[in-house]
Amino acid sequence: MKNFAILILSFIFIFSTFESQSCTIIVVGKKATVDGSVIISHSDAGPDCRVHVMPGQNFIKGIQTPIYWGMTELGRPLGDYGDTLGFLPQVEETYSYFQSAYPQMNEFQLTIAESTTSQREELKLDEETCKQIMTVEQAQAFALQRCKTARQALKLITALMEKYGFRPSCVGESETLVIADTQEAWVLEVFAVGNEWTPESDKPGALWAAQRLPDDHTTMIPNWSIIKQIDIKDTANFRASINYRQVAIDSGWFDPNNGQGFVWQEVYAPIPREWATSRFWLFYATYAPNLKNLPDRYTTDPFKGDDQYTQFVEPLSLYPFSVKPEKKMSVQDVMVFQRSTFAGTIYDKENSPAWFYPDAEGKMVKSDYATPFPTAETRKLLKINRRRNVARARGEYGMIAQLRGWLPDAVGGIYWFYVDNAFTSAYVPMYAGVTDVAECYKNYDKEVFDENSIRWVVDFVDNLLYLRWQKAVEDLHAVRDPLEKSFFDEQAEVDKEFEKLNKKSPKKAKEYITKLTIDRQNEILKIFQDLRITLITKYTNNKQGI
Repeated sequence: MKNFAILILSFIFIFSTFESQSCTIIVVGKKATVDGSVIISHSDAGPDCRVHVMPGQNFIKGIQTPIYWGMTELGRPLGDYGDTLGFLPQVEETYSYFQSAYPQMNEFQLTIAESTTSQREELKLDEETCKQIMTVEQAQAFALQRCKTARQALKLITALMEKYGFRPSCVGESETLVIADTQEAWVLEVFAVGNEWTPESDKPGALWAAQRLPDDHTTMIPNWSIIKQIDIKDTANFRASINYRQVAIDSGWFDPNNGQGFVWQEVYAPIPREWATSRFWLFYATYAPNLKNLPDRYTTDPFKGDDQYTQFVEPLSLYPFSVKPEKKMSVQDVMVFQRSTFAGTIYDKENSPAWFYPDAEGKMVKSDYATPFPTAETRKLLKINRRRNVARARGEYGMIAQLRGWLPDAVGGIYWFYVDNAFTSAYVPMYAGVTDVAECYKNYDKEVFDENSIRWVVDFVDNLLYLRWQKAVEDLHAVRDPLEKSFFDEQAEVDKEFEKLNKKSPKKAKEYITKLTIDRQNEILKIFQDLRITLITKYTNNKQGI
């Protein structure tokens, strides 16, 4: 059975989909959530979906630590973070954090999410000649090692970018980070400064601006800049590099005498693209549906998605930096958004006319093969659009961090983690104080199938769904959804048990949440291993008819 399953997987992988990158951040202030936590999320991170705990360490004063290039990439042993571009002074003590392609949460609930964003061509770098050496993922790691609060991390990351120079690691574009703790969240946008910069120039090695999210607001970053006007005197809500306007003036991109004011988003980001505006629209249509001038893109008409005369790319001025959601938001709400395929809208690939055929009575019915993730070859054959979902069929990993300041950090920070496609995968809660994770979450070689790798097993199920998508998805929901619900249902008891143990022995309390996390991760592995058998048994070609 195992060899047969591998054969099936190899065949189906030929038709795997190759969508564009789709890193979506959602952040919710503590007064906009149902439980008072700060929520920050990131979907579709880098290729290295393995996650492990990097323990805090003590170092001898005066030593240096490497600045790595290639941290997000896969193909190296766990703990090998790539080539060394330079060094900076090490601190005497570092903190424990979760390490993956993009390091995201530490033991003090400090969390950082990332989304690659577009920048002007003139700002892009030549990797062969540029002197900049600090990537955002490396800066994230340094911040999680050294900082306890969002403001400390913001100060450190921007200082590193200015001193060592921002070096984009994702298709040469700019980056947006959201940096959050249990009290607040900051949006930080970083642009490159071109190939002429050198460390000896005494000029900042990056362009950057940061804006604080109001506590009762939410916002979303869909691979695009969201910061607009900057009040540099309002240091409680804005920060920026000293060159944030001057570069634009010197380059002829902004005239300070135009009387219209400086708008960061308009000056440094190019003309918006639909893969960003579609997610802007969906977010505000979901959480602030009464926003002024919001387009109506909901439809059940399969042909509306192809009707170019009703579609437009709206100006980004329509969408504010952030908004007060009309209803308070939960972790589950963010999960739903991360799993979105634009169902019921003009962007819905699952509702393409190509999936419909007339039945015996001439009534149009949807094929059981209809999927929101048509492969590249399927799209070409059936002439289905290539619009980007929020969820990705060829994803890497993602997370939702729930930061709860009224509890001890070790259990207060919940790192809801999934691998591969958020639509298919299961979220598992990992706690800020765990000392280890299950082996199946640390194990992934994309060249060799391994049924003890959670990424491979989820990917296997994701591909088997194509055998009869409309029916098979019901089998997925039947086993995955109750498991995720149980994690939420059990949370109050987990908090209570941790606090009870923590009063007697902090070590035993951490052992408790570590074992619980590992057991749950292994349970998810087993569920997806079993689901493979269910799907191939129910939807084998021998039963479908040829």
